[in-house]
Amino acid sequence: MPGDGGLSITARQEQFSLAFVRMVAAAAGCSIKSHETDYDGVDITIVASREYARFYCPELELQLKCTTRHSRLKADHLAWPLERDRFLKLVSPKRFVPALLGVLLIPEDPDQLLDLSEDGLTSPSRMCWEYAAKLGEIEDGKSSTTVHLPRSTCSM
Repeated sequence: MPGDGGLSITARQEQFSLAFVRMVAAAAGCSIKSHETDYDGVDITIVASREYARFYCPELELQLKCTTRHSRLKADHLAWPLERDRFLKLVSPKRFVPALLGVLLIPEDPDQLLDLSEDGLTSPSRMCWEYAAKLGEIEDGKSSTTVHLPRSTCSM
């Protein structure tokens, strides 16, 4: 689906990652709450609007990232660097709503992001994610850390 509407590459990546999650959430019967800012280290909240055995209307907060750097995808994980302040906000044990980090891996060529045809809408993109509580710790004095999102969580 070629075209250039004028958005920068980073803006395209941000919009594509949001759209990707919105489609997956909608298919699961969930809705999305948007955040005006991501000062809290998350971009969106995914909400289920029903009662479960343990919870009523559970929510998950999600920090989204997007990349074309396929070298980050290893045999058993996707490696992603996080700056200290973002990492600490995301993994805070005081979070009331559980948070996740999701990294969308997309093709380098923007013309390959989507294939829209009579057969449907497809994308070679995949998202890997992990609960923030499982991302580990950051060493004292370090300005950033690299987290590993299990490849088993990656979806296409």
